Amino acid sequence: MAERRVTLDRAFYRRDPREVAPALLNKILLNADGRSGRIVETEAYVGAVDPAAHSWRGRTARNATMFGGPGLLYVYFTYGMHWCCNPVCGEAGEGVAVLLRALAPLTGLAAMRAARPACRNDRDLCRGPARLCQALGIDRTQDGVDLVTGVGGFRIVDDGTPPPAAPVATPRVGITRAVDEPWRWYVAGDPHVSRR
Repeated sequence: MAERRVTLDRAFYRRDPREVAPALLNKILLNADGRSGRIVETEAYVGAVDPAAHSWRGRTARNATMFGGPGLLYVYFTYGMHWCCNPVCGEAGEGVAVLLRALAPLTGLAAMRAARPACRNDRDLCRGPARLCQALGIDRTQDGVDLVTGVGGFRIVDDGTPPPAAPVATPRVGITRAVDEPWRWYVAGDPHVSRR
């Protein structure tokens, strides 16, 4: 019997990112080319009340997708070398999103290895936001794709695996503002989590 996968609908994303981020744990990010991974680590970015959010100071050309509406994928370039991806949450114009920090690879591992030839083991293929974008083939061309309709080749689906009943919650990592907010969640004990 084929595994049942249900694409997350727009209402799933139309909430506070601090609700969406832990709810995304154990969902699956799919590339239409067959690459996929289970989401095991997330961080919430809360717009105008969050100085660590790209949208804190308002809309710019770089962060415009964050204001576009729930279920879009906001992709940005960081440190002059890496792409990161964020499902947009809340209402259109709000500027809130969830950073996908790590995946447990599921399918298309050969393509992931080809995309990350220096990676020494499969545990590290999608361990970290930049690595997961590399492994799944996400770059600026995916900024604004619709995760709900699948237009643009990416969706997030639910295969029936629930989020953990007690996800680990910690402060976010790799930021210099609002560093104490406990808006990072991960699946306890998962070896693909980027940092513990």
